[in-house]
Amino acid sequence: MAVFLNLLQGGWDALLAYLSVHVLTCLVPAFFIAGALAVFISQASVIKYFGPGAKKLLSYSVASVSGTILAVCSCTVLPLFGGIYKRGAGIGPAVAFLYSGPAINVLAIVYTARILGYDLGLARAIGAVVFAVGIGLIMALIYRKEESLKDSAAFDALEADPSAKPWWQQVVFFAVMVGILVFAASQNWIATGILLTSLGIILWRWFTRGEIGIWMKETLRFARLIVPWLLVGVFAAGIITTFVPQDAVTSWVGGNSLFANFIASFLGALMYFATLTEVPIVSAFMNLGMGKGPTLALLLAGPALSLPNMLVIRSIMGTKKTLTYISLVVVFATLSGYIFGLIA
Repeated sequence: MAVFLNLLQGGWDALLAYLSVHVLTCLVPAFFIAGALAVFISQASVIKYFGPGAKKLLSYSVASVSGTILAVCSCTVLPLFGGIYKRGAGIGPAVAFLYSGPAINVLAIVYTARILGYDLGLARAIGAVVFAVGIGLIMALIYRKEESLKDSAAFDALEADPSAKPWWQQVVFFAVMVGILVFAASQNWIATGILLTSLGIILWRWFTRGEIGIWMKETLRFARLIVPWLLVGVFAAGIITTFVPQDAVTSWVGGNSLFANFIASFLGALMYFATLTEVPIVSAFMNLGMGKGPTLALLLAGPALSLPNMLVIRSIMGTKKTLTYISLVVVFATLSGYIFGLIA
């Protein structure tokens, strides 16, 4: 009974910590951005840069480095991913964006280099970009038949939307909202307040009440789709973290075998890491004997995946594609960690 209560307490503590840290400063702005993406970005624009028929060099280049702009964790990128995927983005570029959002976080990479060593920081940066492109291309190849059907349907509706805002207004609007997301997450309240005031002026001058109402409805739809799965997943991840002792984990990943790297990738994929929190956690594991290869594997798999993340992705693109994506992340992380462990 005591063990059961400890597990429930672990899940409850994880849930409380998540709600207190992430909901207001990360998820809420992300939901509003996702709703705006679904409503105000023309489908033609999405198809042009992220659609299955777009030029691969352009679409994957943009998608794979998007994390350098959005310093978000794996849960915060989900509504943004859902927004571009709904608007007709190809599975390859959309998945590249999904991985790169939390994985190519500039703050996290710099922090990794400072705390864990510049070799791990550089390897994480290179690995994240390669992962985003590689996993996206493989997903597009595996599901190319579905993408060809999606491509045809999308290009049938490629005409410009006469009600769409001028491109420069869209750029300013989304730049302000991304700024709110970034500064709120970093708790820079002065900059956040200035940007919120700017957003109010933008909405007053450029948008009608009807447009704002549609935006709010779409934002609420995303919240209803994602939040229940997210909370269940965070609770379950807290139970897993409580159940698996750290000393056992470090004994499994102390060397540089393929098995040790796989274990690090697999466990990292299940655990939830808020932005930047993976670095001190991994640092503690290294102090207890974790090898450099498994460390990199955990850094590449952990921030981009989590149990909450998996549940929500499944609700957006289905079980089959989600399992394929998870498997690719774990395999890529395992091989990358093993290779890095050999040369480090």
